[in-house]
Amino acid sequence: MTTFCTTFESPVGPLLLMSDGQSLTGLHTDSDKHRPAMRPDWIRDDAAAPFAEVNAQLRAYFDARLTEFDLPLAPQGTEFQLRTWRELRGIPYGETISYAELARRIGRPQASRAVGHANARNPISIIVPCHRVIGADNSLTGYAGGLERKRMLLAHEAGNAGTREEGRATRERQSQRQLSFGT
Repeated sequence: MTTFCTTFESPVGPLLLMSDGQSLTGLHTDSDKHRPAMRPDWIRDDAAAPFAEVNAQLRAYFDARLTEFDLPLAPQGTEFQLRTWRELRGIPYGETISYAELARRIGRPQASRAVGHANARNPISIIVPCHRVIGADNSLTGYAGGLERKRMLLAHEAGNAGTREEGRATRERQSQRQLSFGT
């Protein structure tokens, strides 16, 4: 599989975008613990699909004009990880849930630790909003991109939560469209 890459300059720092030429396969911060090392066979191509649309939606998100992303995604992971990441997409903009609640939502109420590990391995941060998962005591715990970035993303969403209703139409489109989460 060919991997295309580019960089998006965001308010939370540079973001590495990765694509298979059709779907977004990765979005990593520069300090992401699980960010893959650049490989010589990767192709830097700012025009590869779907980078133009990803850039447009990220700009709209950071400008508080977008609360729900509508992009072709193809993260790679285990069946458990994919199920966890799908459920992350259901956490509304400006809201948070605990790891225990996320485990309950995927039908594995005793697996909050495993959910935390899957959350940490999310290859498409921000768009698959792992930053919206917090500790049961409302503490900010773990974020592969660093707690300061998590704090910034949550503050951004909390400050613009009034725009959440505008994302309702996008949510309805997403629920009708099959997300192409790869295996």
